Amino acid sequence: MEDKRKKKIVTGFIVFLAAMWLCTVISKSIYVSRLPIVSTESIESKYVEHVVNVDGIVVAGEKNPVTALSGLRVEKLMVQVGDQVEEGDVLFTIDMEDLASIMEEKQNAIARIQTQVDTILANEELARQRKALEEQRAREDYDALARYEDTLVGRAAEAYSQAEDDLGEQHDGLGGETDDALKDALQQAAYAEADAKWQRENTMKDAGRKVEDILAPEDADSSLQVSQLELSQMRADLALYQEVKNANGEMRAGRGGMVTDIFVTTGGRTSDAAALLLADDSVPCQFKTTLTQEQKKYVSLNDTVSLKLDGSSREKEASIDYLAESASAPGSYEVYINLPEGTGVPGMSGTMSHVESGEKQPCCVTPAAVTTVEGRSHVYVVRGREGILGMEYYAEQVSVRVADQNDYFVALDNAPLDQEDRIIISSTKAVENGEIVRLSE
Repeated sequence: MEDKRKKKIVTGFIVFLAAMWLCTVISKSIYVSRLPIVSTESIESKYVEHVVNVDGIVVAGEKNPVTALSGLRVEKLMVQVGDQVEEGDVLFTIDMEDLASIMEEKQNAIARIQTQVDTILANEELARQRKALEEQRAREDYDALARYEDTLVGRAAEAYSQAEDDLGEQHDGLGGETDDALKDALQQAAYAEADAKWQRENTMKDAGRKVEDILAPEDADSSLQVSQLELSQMRADLALYQEVKNANGEMRAGRGGMVTDIFVTTGGRTSDAAALLLADDSVPCQFKTTLTQEQKKYVSLNDTVSLKLDGSSREKEASIDYLAESASAPGSYEVYINLPEGTGVPGMSGTMSHVESGEKQPCCVTPAAVTTVEGRSHVYVVRGREGILGMEYYAEQVSVRVADQNDYFVALDNAPLDQEDRIIISSTKAVENGEIVRLSE
């Protein structure tokens, strides 16, 4: 009996141990099943290449403007962008009824200005005649005053001479007046003669000034010259409209080329700017594209690039001839590449490619390994330690600085990492610093 009892105790203990082991296994399994499963990678030494691929279009190397008189109504467009035209081809036509209305308005305006000019000329002639009459009358007045004043002076001189004779006769005993009275009369006659001369001098001075005033130049008046210039310009303009009328309103190409731009519309009016632009066939085409600010970091003026135009079976090497910030879209950059003569036509599409290899970076990881928050970057490195259930792994957050990157790799600068570190690149759950993780198989 005692042996059976001991046997039962031993059996029970064994069962207890088995149950405890089973519970531990189950608990560990449940615990482990809840842990994030992570995939890892090691750092590598790589060239972080930057590949720039941008689409563009072939444009004319030089464009010639086709201009027309401003304000003409377009009746019909005869071409569209991409058409090849020859010298003399009709590009668009002008509404002749509208042209006739414009010319009538200009003719009426010319008639009004001509009337103004004629009126000014007539008024100037009348003013000239009035001035001549005033001058004639002023000279006649001057001569009459001169004769009158000379008469007064002559009379005063005669009176003085008579007084002088009277005084002489007294001295000779011929006169009856007293000597003092005669002397006084002589003095008064002298004064009268002096006054007459003074009066003549001042009166003739005033009369002479009136003549001078009449002969003085008139105030400058440019109204006639302005009107004549305006009339001349309006007649010249009307002659240009007459040329359009003589051509039956047909606006023709002055030279051959491809139509690259059209700035007029049917029913619209022409402006001072060009109506159309024609590619200059004598100048080779250019390839044009636009870079973002990020792409601009890896492309420079005179860089050698690969260029492939639609319809071409292979890429060709080319050089960037122009690179500058776009005036119409600040923050982007325009690129022009001169094409060999006979290559491409305006409107053709193409692709420009450029690879910037850069320097070899000793510490590179895939972009999925790096997390950046508010300008600060970090990676998670798997570390090992002894836990209550044996060896366990946890995620340690390591701060890093991004030196360079592309779509495939991120180069880390002075990162505290080595080839043995396992860096998390993916996880079944979000991982935080110090969190227990499970490695994927």
